[in-house]
Amino acid sequence: MPDGIAPAKTLRSVAALEATGLVPPDDALAAVEARYAIAVTPHVAGLIDRTDPHDPIAAQYIPHPSEAVTGDDEHPDPIGDDAKSPVRGIVHRYPDRALLKPLLACPVYCRFCFRRESVGPDGGVLGEAELEAAYDYIRARPAIREVILTGGDPLMLSARRLGAILRALEAIPHVELLRIHTRVPVAEPSLVKPALAAALQTEKPLWLILHANHARELNAQALAAIAAIRRAGVPILSQSVLLAGVNDSEAALEALLRALVAARVKPTYLHHLDPAPGTARFRVPLSRGRALIKALRGRLPGHALPTYVVDLPGGAGKVPVAESPAAADAKGWVLTDPWGGRHRLADGGESV
Repeated sequence: MPDGIAPAKTLRSVAALEATGLVPPDDALAAVEARYAIAVTPHVAGLIDRTDPHDPIAAQYIPHPSEAVTGDDEHPDPIGDDAKSPVRGIVHRYPDRALLKPLLACPVYCRFCFRRESVGPDGGVLGEAELEAAYDYIRARPAIREVILTGGDPLMLSARRLGAILRALEAIPHVELLRIHTRVPVAEPSLVKPALAAALQTEKPLWLILHANHARELNAQALAAIAAIRRAGVPILSQSVLLAGVNDSEAALEALLRALVAARVKPTYLHHLDPAPGTARFRVPLSRGRALIKALRGRLPGHALPTYVVDLPGGAGKVPVAESPAAADAKGWVLTDPWGGRHRLADGGESV
């Protein structure tokens, strides 16, 4: 950690952040601490450049007084998790897939998180009876073909418990795919031990979705954790959130996407910020997000470009919102290339 005291353990309070110089004394942070969990791991603290008042790593994890202000359009459950939760730990938004949240603890607490009202250090861990009820819900619905472990962060579980959950899900005949969403490899890579990697070796296909927002998060330790998971035979995709002051420039977003591909991680989604309470400082206008994707389309290969999406309120799901390169008229289709050139394609598919 540049010019500072490297913490020996996770910082979980404003007082701890003040003691290591990561925040100046500020009484306004008391209201933030009273409402939202704080956790900055030693690994993340070591990534923060405290000589930079606008450091993009600090912005993601260090509490800010503005979090105490809830805007009129902000909501504690902005994408409708609660409305789509038929039993504790399950969110069932799409017919063919369901989320399973075995815990609500994370190694770090992102200041923009759409689940920030529910995640925290108490963990919200599902007991055996609650897990069995979740499995029963999935067993009773053959349309569910994929189960996504999220939370909280599933890689916070012990290797034994995570393995047991994966085996139980694998045993459900109609579950064809498994997925894990995690921040652990970039937030606390030391948790990716051999036993954890071994627990990820499943008979049915398992995909890991890494949440990373800035290229600096992909340092040597993170890359080693990613490689360990990859060696276990688990393909890795990524999702990111478009955040003001973190990655809302062409240079920052391009660097992130190139770093992910270099780590053999396929970018999938770039999320427009969900309107969780107290997150206004991170908002990027949709028009700006669309312009960024358009600018990068001619600079990055297709496998490095994520789909820019909005997760609709009320549990209505994700919709892509990047610029459309195609428009129809009476003569067929007009396609726009990354440099603004327009090309006509007949409706039958042949170029004209």
